[in-house]
This record gives sequence, C-alpha cells and structure tokens, in this order.
Amino acid sequence: MFFAQGAARPGAARRIVLGQYLGFVAILAVAVAAAFGATFLPESVIPYLGLLPLALGLKAAWQAWRHRGETDGERESVEGGPTAVEVAAVTFANGGDNIGVYVPVFATAGAGGMSVYAVVFLILVGVWCFAGRFFATRPLVARALSRWGHVLLPLVLISLGLLILVEGGAFGL
Repeated sequence: MFFAQGAARPGAARRIVLGQYLGFVAILAVAVAAAFGATFLPESVIPYLGLLPLALGLKAAWQAWRHRGETDGERESVEGGPTAVEVAAVTFANGGDNIGVYVPVFATAGAGGMSVYAVVFLILVGVWCFAGRFFATRPLVARALSRWGHVLLPLVLISLGLLILVEGGAFGL
C-alpha cells in the first residue's frame, strides 16, 4: 500500500525502503537487547504499539475525507506519499510479535548466530520492498490502487492497529 501511495512521487520509494529498514532495525535492536536480558518495554505495553498504525490510519482517513471530491491528480499533488517515519512506525508496531519470536531464538543463537539472522532478515527486508514495489506498479494493480488506494490505506492501517490491540489483549479485549 505504501508503494502504491508513493507511486510517481519523487523520492517516495526511497523513503518507504528507508522506513522499512528503520522499523526493522528497531525491531532487531529491541530483540537483541532483550536476548541479552535488557527489556525496554514491558510485555504488557507491546499490544499498545497498535495505536501507531491506528493513528496513522485515522490520519490517512481524515485526509481522504478532506480531499474526497478531488480527482486522482489533484489528490496526488496534495499528498507527498508516506514519510520514512510513518513507514518505520507501522513496521515497528507490526513487528511486536516478531520481537517475541526473535528474543528466544537470539538468546540461544549466540552473537555469531544473531549476526547471521540479522543479515538474512535485513536482506529479506530488501526483497520484501522489491516485491512490494513490483506488485504495486503492475498496471492492473496500479490502476486499482490508484482508484481505491486512498480508501484502502486507511482501512488497512486501522485494521492492523485494531488487530494488534485486540490480539495483544490491550484494554482487556
């Protein structure tokens, strides 16, 4: 969705990839630190990371509603695509469950094993970004996302935020 939102905007793909890497490096940093016994976030706080994509989704929904009568061209001139910080926030929030999986793996892998895992994961982030951009720029997909992306992005982000909150047990849900 981010690649579709940033299509044909100068520097958008670079910001999206940077955001993906920033978010994933933050996930790795927290997991590595926790594997060595340092916990920055109590486990009870992790579900509340769902508030990040929820807030970004509400912001995107507000912008879509404000610009609801505009054509795609008018809407594109107003929106500059996602920022690296927005992408990083969603990546980090969505990676809360990854931290829970990585910590025990890293704790048993040792420093060398952790390094190998980190390098492989970071390479796969690049593959994931390439695949996302590839699919978002296919003509059929690009047309659909161009027409409905301003509705789908807020819907996906809000749903993701709510899913993280609910599955994590936030608010006693």
